[in-house]
Amino acid sequence: MTATTTLADIARRVHEPDERLILELAKTEGDLVVLGAAGKMGVSLARMAAAAFDRLPGGRTVHAVSRFSDSSARAELDQAGVHTVSADLGDDSALAGLPDAPNVVYMVGRKFGTTGDAAPTWATNVYLPGRVAQRYAGARISAFSSGNVYPLLPPTSGGADENVAPDPVGEYAQSCLGRERILAYQAAATGSPLAIIRLNYAIDCRYGVLTDIARAVLSGNPVDLGNGLVNVIWQGDANRYALSALAHADSSGKEPLVLNVTGPETASVRWLATELGRRLDREPVFAGTESPTALLSNAARCFGLFGYPEVSLHQMLDWTVVWLQEGGALLDKPTHFTERAGRF
Repeated sequence: MTATTTLADIARRVHEPDERLILELAKTEGDLVVLGAAGKMGVSLARMAAAAFDRLPGGRTVHAVSRFSDSSARAELDQAGVHTVSADLGDDSALAGLPDAPNVVYMVGRKFGTTGDAAPTWATNVYLPGRVAQRYAGARISAFSSGNVYPLLPPTSGGADENVAPDPVGEYAQSCLGRERILAYQAAATGSPLAIIRLNYAIDCRYGVLTDIARAVLSGNPVDLGNGLVNVIWQGDANRYALSALAHADSSGKEPLVLNVTGPETASVRWLATELGRRLDREPVFAGTESPTALLSNAARCFGLFGYPEVSLHQMLDWTVVWLQEGGALLDKPTHFTERAGRF
């Protein structure tokens, strides 16, 4: 950990493009529409794309679409040169009136609140993507999904790669697989190149598995070991992979490009808590014991296409501690990474 690391340094790293991304986006043409741009990752992804476009010829524009109930998110995007569009995608007239573009990143989704009120989750995660795919027929689409579509596996498996058959636990995970299936159906029907991004646990210090664990360590609350292994990835790297996938989206009409996006380590929750405790000068308290299986993904295919993440796990641990000690803003949106029965 360096004494010169500031909150601004850390925040900047979620939206800065690197040369690898610029080379990938140079293989595509035209504007980009980011749907669901005010979510936890949407602002930084749209900013990263806009910054990359600034370094490419052609005057390309990023259109960020959201209801923008958070006015600060819209202001940040406007200031970064992103064209913001306030729209409710559930309104057919609003959907029809969105900017045309040959590239789309789909980030809309609903997770928490599914248990006890599942219908809105299915409408958001399955019905709406089909309508969007019809609206943007022919466009390249990079669509976020979740590693939750995979079964829980033992650590000796190396994590689920893209050849492991989905076996989602709970209605949220089932609806994520439904989103993938309806997008694949529409892409095949319209000849639209499609990439599916199965993401596991992006980290940006305002929220994420490491922040959840570090806050528990700081407060003296027990860290639950039931789901004792996790994969995590820096949000900036996850953004880069999702944007890079646009150039590799499959239009063969068979199967879309499916990419697991996560970090290379199978990280022990016990070890993460111990490492964070060492940095925070706190002794972690644990509850439960590690189960023989966990939600684990193997992202070797992604790394083969786009290289390894720029930000290491040790760097994420350091930054999480700096963020908390320096009073960085928090989203107060727990990941519930300990959940094993699919109840969100």
